[in-house]
Amino acid sequence: MSTQSAAFAVERDQLCINTLRFLSVDMVQQANSGHPGLPLGAAPMAYALWTRLLRHNPRNPQWFDRDRFVLSAGHGSALLYSLLHLSGYDLPLADIKRFRQWQSRAPGHPERRHTPGVETTTGPLGQGFANAVGMAIAEAQLAARYNRHDHQVIDHATYVLAGDGDLMEGVTAEAASLAGHLKLGKLTCLYDDNRVTLAAGTDIAFTEDRARRFEAYGWHTVTVDNGNDLAAIEAALLAARAESGRPSLILVRTHIGYGSPEQDSFEAHGSPLGVEDVRKTKQKLGWPLEPAFLIPDDALAHFREALRLGGNEEAASNDRLAAYAQAYPDKAQELQVRLHGELPAAWDADIPVFPADAKGIATRVASGKVMNAIAPRLPALVGGSADLDPSTHTALLGLGDFNPPTDGDEDHQGSAGGGWSHAGRNLHFGVREHAMGAIVNGLAAHGGFIPYGSTFFIFSDYLRPPLRLAALMGLHAVFVFTHDSIAVGEDGPTHQPVEQLANLRAVPNLTVIRPGDANETAVAWRVALETRDRPVVLVLSRQSVPTLDRRRYAAAEGLRRGAYVLSDAPDGVPQLILIASGSEVGLILAAAERLHAQGIAVRCVSMPSWELFDALPQADRDAVLPPAVGARLAVELGVAQGWHRYVGVAGDVLSVEHYGASAPAEVLLREYGFSVEDVCQRALALC
Repeated sequence: MSTQSAAFAVERDQLCINTLRFLSVDMVQQANSGHPGLPLGAAPMAYALWTRLLRHNPRNPQWFDRDRFVLSAGHGSALLYSLLHLSGYDLPLADIKRFRQWQSRAPGHPERRHTPGVETTTGPLGQGFANAVGMAIAEAQLAARYNRHDHQVIDHATYVLAGDGDLMEGVTAEAASLAGHLKLGKLTCLYDDNRVTLAAGTDIAFTEDRARRFEAYGWHTVTVDNGNDLAAIEAALLAARAESGRPSLILVRTHIGYGSPEQDSFEAHGSPLGVEDVRKTKQKLGWPLEPAFLIPDDALAHFREALRLGGNEEAASNDRLAAYAQAYPDKAQELQVRLHGELPAAWDADIPVFPADAKGIATRVASGKVMNAIAPRLPALVGGSADLDPSTHTALLGLGDFNPPTDGDEDHQGSAGGGWSHAGRNLHFGVREHAMGAIVNGLAAHGGFIPYGSTFFIFSDYLRPPLRLAALMGLHAVFVFTHDSIAVGEDGPTHQPVEQLANLRAVPNLTVIRPGDANETAVAWRVALETRDRPVVLVLSRQSVPTLDRRRYAAAEGLRRGAYVLSDAPDGVPQLILIASGSEVGLILAAAERLHAQGIAVRCVSMPSWELFDALPQADRDAVLPPAVGARLAVELGVAQGWHRYVGVAGDVLSVEHYGASAPAEVLLREYGFSVEDVCQRALALC
């Protein structure tokens, strides 16, 4: 390159970087709300990645073999929107100018399915980092299952931009530890090391050696001392791409609010610079004061090269996929079904029907049998537990573990699905519930998977943030929570969920299902796998529950309606309605028999899912819970919160309004008033 050409390139690069900076600054200033500090400091590293390494096609944000970019430091959303608009995504300048305003596609924090090009919803710090680990796992598993030595149809990288706050969060520590263990070599984190948080400099709370910490996790680390040094940033990115055996952390020393009077101050983090300081910043960095939202033609033309380059990359990818389909038609068909998020033909052909059994089995055990009947026909089903497979019964037997590659593995060269570390379908998350939830979200957001994660129900509290984000994003993911009540027994109140059902039922766009027996559990899994627009939680028992005789009681398919009449008064006109979910269904059926003997006309309703029931038309709900019948008793081994809208003002709830205790389950149920006699006594008081 001639000296003149080199000088032009440097000038163009600086123009483009400042375009990112001031498009972001003007967004925040016009909204009078937002975070200008990160875009000013991190624009060079974002520019280097997006224009020199990132494989993406703005015309088709859903091109499957694209690189993934996650802005974990979601408060810096103005920088991401600037990148998307300038690169040619469907994010018009009109939306940019309405940053953080009603119905703008440039909301305060990035939202998946709201803004084209946004891979995952971020803002709660650390979640995006852990999502990115899930995306890297997804790429590795697909590549190991489908690639062949002569056909590389899955080959993309995952990049995440994280800040100091992200690295402080516990979920990041959990996810980074697992990523290093799994040797996710196609994962790269650009760390915006500006050493400032919202309240002060990081030296008040965060003084560890971050590079050595990540090296201890098994990461490759590179330090860039000057966040404005494009050549050093690009060299670090290329070194990360060449490091196939370890994930990479690039520590880029930046200055928050670069060029502004607030540079290196926490005051640059989360407030507009103000009119006068915007003027001073533009003057210092040589940017025209007017107009706002200036996009120089040369900068736009350079960014829009992504349209041509991305189109060429996608076309080449499609050609590789077509050649693969000729060579391996069965695998290609299987892959296409997964990429489209579809269920393969006859996926449910082997789901068992459980015979009536008064002793029965635990719904967690039934769930394991159902999963293992489905899994061989549904390769998209991938997941694991937080070190609890033997107790949650969520291991996919004979389908391999997703393990770190060992010497001799050629993990991205393809396999027939066995004997290759990353081809395994069982994920061992370790005792990392929070990271498990966020990684499951990353798998779902990546596409090609119906991921699941599992732990004891009490520990759903540890992954509450990713559960909420899964619901917010409408991700197709399944969370399997076992040991669902005080019937856990001897482990005591620390392990006995009481308020967790009410907690999760309160989450919008989350379907919670607590099946009452083995056959309801089978239907619950059908619903979970067919539900594509939201996550589903399955809440399962530790103890055995009777498998109901469906010749006597209504079919378990009634679970699809959320609540259904399991048994009814002889003439179909009840005096009293008993309602229950989960293990308490058997209890109300036993109580109903005793009440029938006393001349009480009782209807028993199994209500495994409030959300499914609430989605029914009012007439259908009234058919199950007739408004004319005010005598209603709900029975559940949890807090009563929320049940009163189903039992009404004349009804009652037999519930647990305090913590449990350490004792055998049968003792606890007796002492806490969950016997047939107790149910009958509470019910008769309503008649």
